[in-house]
Amino acid sequence: MYSILTRPWPAFLLRKTAELLLALAALTVITFAIVHLIPGDAARVVAGVDASPEQVEATRVRLGLDQPLPAQFWNYLAGLFTGDLGTSYRTGQPVADVIAARLPFTASIALFGIAVTLVVSLALGLAVAGLTRGNRNPWLDSAFGWTTGIVLALPVYVIGAVLIVVFAVNWRVLPAAGADSMASYVLPTVAIASGPIASMSRLVRREAAVVLEQDYMRTARGWRISTFRQFAKHAVPNLLASTLTLSGLILAGMIGGAIIIESVFAWPGLGRAVVESIIDRDYPLTRGVVLTVGAVAVALNIAIDIVLALVDPRTLRAGKALA
Repeated sequence: MYSILTRPWPAFLLRKTAELLLALAALTVITFAIVHLIPGDAARVVAGVDASPEQVEATRVRLGLDQPLPAQFWNYLAGLFTGDLGTSYRTGQPVADVIAARLPFTASIALFGIAVTLVVSLALGLAVAGLTRGNRNPWLDSAFGWTTGIVLALPVYVIGAVLIVVFAVNWRVLPAAGADSMASYVLPTVAIASGPIASMSRLVRREAAVVLEQDYMRTARGWRISTFRQFAKHAVPNLLASTLTLSGLILAGMIGGAIIIESVFAWPGLGRAVVESIIDRDYPLTRGVVLTVGAVAVALNIAIDIVLALVDPRTLRAGKALA
């Protein structure tokens, strides 16, 4: 087994660190620039609709919005290096405190969604691949393809709305909004995981179909090894590399999905915070939330690359050859 002290690892970790820093630098520039594309005057919103032009101008000066963009960017950058994300225009709270209070709610449904996605998609893809091996049960293969295709075509907020109507309004077995109990996690988690499960299970099913026809799998079946051991010992390890490669993109996208789904389920996380901040032209809070979510997504992708290298050390040599 490869150790992180062997020769390929230092270069690999150095490359991933450079990728992380470059991504964070680009994210910093984007988060600063994007808020200035939001139409409207933040000073007017903060001062109030009844404020006089003099009051609006005084508010603009107080918020530092009268300064040139390069000066505003420098102040923003200096704050990041000192851990200061600014102060919310609307509430006057430090942005870092708002994020710290809301991040656990977003992280919880994102982590639940990721766990459900990995378990269900791997089990579902393997089950369908095993049951349809050798052109058996073509109806199951067709039903699987149609069902996952329909789920992938539906936006996450539509799935969330359907779940609310069915389980909260009609059947009244689960709450439709809030985060008051563990039952409140069910619908948001299912909504955020549905699309990724459909996508990853299709990937697992396709890769598993190839793996199940390999010589070592035929040998395992010839030796009358139990189906569970065939999948656990031979099939799953050979599926991990390809599954992890795509799961980085899918799972990072789930963080963005969590932000959208929070508005559907009135979830008190970063999603609602960023929507409210955009409406209120609360630039510091918008930048802070987008930067935090983006940094988590980038770090997740880097972490999956490292896990992939641990699972399949051949990726280290491949990366070195491409460098």
